[in-house]
Amino acid sequence: MRILSGIQPTGRFHWGNYFGAIRQYIALQNGQDTAFYFIANLHALTTVRNKNELEQNTLDAALDLLALGLNPNQATLFVQSDVPEISELCWILMTTTPMGLLERCHAYKDKKAKGLTADAGLFTYPVLMAADILLYDSDLVPVGDDQDQHIEVCRDIAGSFNHTFGETFVMPKAYIVKDSARVPGLDGGGKMSKSYNNAVEVFEPLNVQKKKIMGITTDSRPMEEPKEPDGDHLFTLYSLFASAEQSKTLAETYRRGGFGYGTVKKELVLLAEQFFSEARARRDELTSKPEYVREVLAEGARTARRKGSEVLRRVKDACGL
Repeated sequence: MRILSGIQPTGRFHWGNYFGAIRQYIALQNGQDTAFYFIANLHALTTVRNKNELEQNTLDAALDLLALGLNPNQATLFVQSDVPEISELCWILMTTTPMGLLERCHAYKDKKAKGLTADAGLFTYPVLMAADILLYDSDLVPVGDDQDQHIEVCRDIAGSFNHTFGETFVMPKAYIVKDSARVPGLDGGGKMSKSYNNAVEVFEPLNVQKKKIMGITTDSRPMEEPKEPDGDHLFTLYSLFASAEQSKTLAETYRRGGFGYGTVKKELVLLAEQFFSEARARRDELTSKPEYVREVLAEGARTARRKGSEVLRRVKDACGL
């Protein structure tokens, strides 16, 4: 069973990226031929239009993933654009993809609803996403429980091609990541996101991280008043890093009252620093070994291209190319 997942290099990874996705994807790596992970720089072109920024983001994504535990001996890590077969398959799939299907996709609909200009890249990105999945005969694609539409669109695109040219593609299935965390933003107004400016980066300087944590938005209730931990974004962030016993103790403190949010924030600063300390050390080491990182990505691309070329040949045979 081949598992595939990609992540866009649109900025440095934050706590939401790690607890919501990266942690689970790394846990699923179980053999280089069965776990493919790619840095989706072609997708990122719809939002990142600066050459140097995209290049640096792509390198940082590789460094971060390796530092956080992706093992190139257990999984294939590569950069999307290093596999040119992906663009060729994307075009072939576009010739059988119904316009109506793309018009119903969330990203395009949301942008149009806001009166924003949607370029052809945004409109057709579900086709590129389908090519990402189908090119490697992917069986399972890990997604959160609110993202399975992406896989349904891919299956529709594959089904349209299969209907026209005969059974060609392995039909992927969504692997719903049950324990993925929905990480709230520092402002308590929704999920953590770079776009909302409410995120803590995994590897940002500790003094910057501490300042952000100490500035987490909280309510103005007096210290002595009991508080409900469920739904409290500071408690949720604390629980990401704390042990079950630590979370239980803090929940009891919340309900009892008589504490200040500043105390919780200080504990969160220490817990977060400890949690990622080994990853920080690995990242520092990897930064000093750029040739190693480049070779990991190059070897990953070679592995991905071997499989992708096989599938693309099958597709071209099916449609007469």
